[in-house]
Amino acid sequence: MKCPYCGCVESKVVDSRSADDGERIRRRRECLRCGKRFTTYEMVESFPLMVIKRDESREPFDREKLRSGIMRACEKRPVSMGMIDKIVDSIERKLQNSFDREVTSNVIGEYAMEMLRETDEVAYVRFASVYRQFKDINTFMDELNKLINAK
Repeated sequence: MKCPYCGCVESKVVDSRSADDGERIRRRRECLRCGKRFTTYEMVESFPLMVIKRDESREPFDREKLRSGIMRACEKRPVSMGMIDKIVDSIERKLQNSFDREVTSNVIGEYAMEMLRETDEVAYVRFASVYRQFKDINTFMDELNKLINAK
């Protein structure tokens, strides 16, 4: 690791600890030339996940876009921000753990609906109505009936 003070590439690690709930490692280093200390962070390298949209275009996975869609579905519902973050974390983890570097928006939508169905049925129906693009009241009622019959 290159010293930010003198540019020397030789340093020693004097302290290491977990950061960000184990997602990164914080290392305190000491330059072997000038003796000054500096901090570095180490994390697992992840490759960008690409989302294939309905029109076949591709864009990088955007965690905040998923989060805002779920937040809209949960608006005025008894779903905490912590729970929304857990849902988004869970979906992102599933996507990262798959070996595919490309995923369709349908897969992401299905994961979100699955998690929302378990969390809040009204939020689930709201999300499904946008995601499935209900054309009329009959398709909306079909989805509601599936939800009722699943109980």
